[in-house]
Amino acid sequence: MTLNPPRQQLGPAPNARHHLPPCLRDILSLHDLEAAARRRLPRPLFGYLKGGVEDNVSLDANLDAFRKWMFRTNVLVDVSARSQATRLMGSDYQAPFGIAPMGLCALFAFDGDVAMARAAQAAGIPYVLSGASLTPMEAVAQAAPTCGWFQAYIPGDEAHIEGLVERVRLAGFRTLVVTVDTATLANRENNVRVGFTTPLRPGIRLAWDGLIRPRWLLGTLARTLLQRGMPHFENAGAQRGVPIISRTVVRQFGLRDHLSWHHLGLIRRAWPGKLVVKGLTCAEDVRKAEQAGADGVILSNHGGRQLDGTLPPLWALPEAARAKGGMALMLDSGVRRGTDVLKALALGADHVFVGRPMAYAAALAGSAGVAQAITLLKDEINRDMALLGVNRLAELNSDRLVQV
Repeated sequence: MTLNPPRQQLGPAPNARHHLPPCLRDILSLHDLEAAARRRLPRPLFGYLKGGVEDNVSLDANLDAFRKWMFRTNVLVDVSARSQATRLMGSDYQAPFGIAPMGLCALFAFDGDVAMARAAQAAGIPYVLSGASLTPMEAVAQAAPTCGWFQAYIPGDEAHIEGLVERVRLAGFRTLVVTVDTATLANRENNVRVGFTTPLRPGIRLAWDGLIRPRWLLGTLARTLLQRGMPHFENAGAQRGVPIISRTVVRQFGLRDHLSWHHLGLIRRAWPGKLVVKGLTCAEDVRKAEQAGADGVILSNHGGRQLDGTLPPLWALPEAARAKGGMALMLDSGVRRGTDVLKALALGADHVFVGRPMAYAAALAGSAGVAQAITLLKDEINRDMALLGVNRLAELNSDRLVQV
């Protein structure tokens, strides 16, 4: 007698939500995290995290791009053995998405970078630590030794490059992500309107917002100052960076207009691990990245936080897929649903990365919040694969989609 394989469970068990922290019990999707984080975080911090630049054209377009594609489904397909496991640049992961790099996460949640890294490691997905993070890269690499990638903001200075690359290597990271769409600081006037400035300037507005949000004030800010001291930009170079309130912050992060393909070649020669180039939106640059020896690229407009009006990465994806050669092709900016993930894969992506929702989740409940966000997205992908009629992600292609 042949036994039927076990059925895939769709979503959490009936009473699973009762075991979640109270702040997560009403969170049913990644979209729900934004409103919950707005209530938890001071307005300047939430505004910094949520906002884009200028008129938010790219920020809004990133979300809308996924709505321009609709699925063709296949029915009466046995999908009881479906799996979303994936292999990326020689490593195996349990889902086709990871956590994108985001700066200042230790201001949103206590040890926010470590919280996200640990949740990613437990879930078997990649986590990218931002070069604008406030936790030493060595501590994050130790917390998540198998899933951590490091993302660097690099000026066009060879001595700086060599020192930073060596530090990343010694910390134990195996994948280096070089962000290349930040030749100068963006016009983030929206941040100024909500009271967020760089460097961070404590003032009456931020103090009042902290006082009326005691969970953030005591659980994040006070705990950080007592246990970690004044936050510093820990990973901008070979040595510890400046405090977040230092007037030299702009100098540390704002002098990247000399960075060129020459410097990427230097990084390739110095870095022994996997090299990923992040911030591309055109096929010509994808081809140049392959010629420079990159192992992968991440199509990205920085979540709508650099040049307003830059096209959504999803729109650039089909042409980039034809130009990628042997590289891994990845994408971030605007991913919120399991259907978004599958649309990107069908259009040629090998993996996607999710940013803001994971920071919102960390602000709500630390590592537990991020773990729940990952679970929600995994569950959506599991259901979506069943309803599409696919067992393996490799079955997805552009024939599954119609543009509307």
